[in-house]
Amino acid sequence: MFCYVGNYGHGLKAPTMHDLQTWILKEEYHTTTQIVADVRKTWEQTRVSILSDGWSDTRNRGLINILINNPFGTVFLRSVDASNRVKYANYLFKMLDEVVEETGEKLVVQVVIDNASAYKATRKKLMEKRKHLYWTACATYCLDLMLEKLGDWPQHKSALQKAKKVSNFIYNHGWVLHLIRTFANREIVRPAAIRFATAYLTLESLCSVKDAIQRMFVSRKWTTCRCANKSDGKEVKRIVMDDRYFWPSVVYALKTTKPLVDVLRMVDSEKEPAICYIYGAMDSAN
Repeated sequence: MFCYVGNYGHGLKAPTMHDLQTWILKEEYHTTTQIVADVRKTWEQTRVSILSDGWSDTRNRGLINILINNPFGTVFLRSVDASNRVKYANYLFKMLDEVVEETGEKLVVQVVIDNASAYKATRKKLMEKRKHLYWTACATYCLDLMLEKLGDWPQHKSALQKAKKVSNFIYNHGWVLHLIRTFANREIVRPAAIRFATAYLTLESLCSVKDAIQRMFVSRKWTTCRCANKSDGKEVKRIVMDDRYFWPSVVYALKTTKPLVDVLRMVDSEKEPAICYIYGAMDSAN
């Protein structure tokens, strides 16, 4: 889109809100529908995988996205609100079984879901009914669980807890966040509540701005601000200036988890299918 805007040059008139809500929206809907129809035509040729992707929205609803994937693309089928039923195997089995029926049983090769306890029971029920189907655990989910286990190691746990404290303090104080951006010229990754891998990405982000963040905490701008005299501000400064214990623990945690984080980045990427690389990548990580 931006290429077309640049080619047009000066004087391009932006569409009105009415245009966006009427004929432009209809054209985009038609284009998207045609793309989906073209991908669906290839299902008979290649067969498909059903992907079940669970997540929580801003209202903390437990939603499950159902997607159909083949080498020609991924089609979004529907989103299901399973807030009160996400842990019930019978409900999950019925939902996925209906998706298989709707897609066409002969077209479905595998169902990709995570390996939480409810999904394990669902897997068993589904494979008993649909004899030719395979269940495949989500690689991203499995790798995230591995990182979660590593996070229980004492060396990792200490570094992760302190890094989270530093990151949360920075993001909870707008002026401190602005000051960090001034010194580091980049953002610090904030730990997410769900994906455990982001905790290690926070460590990596902090390590990359170590010098800048230490300079900030000894700068005049910091020492003269109100946050510097508060207990949490003093504690965060002690953590950041701790070259004897904190930063060595950060480096240790990053070195011992980098192979897994690299594999996770690969399988979580949407640029190309990772299935042909995952086994070699895990061998290298080991």
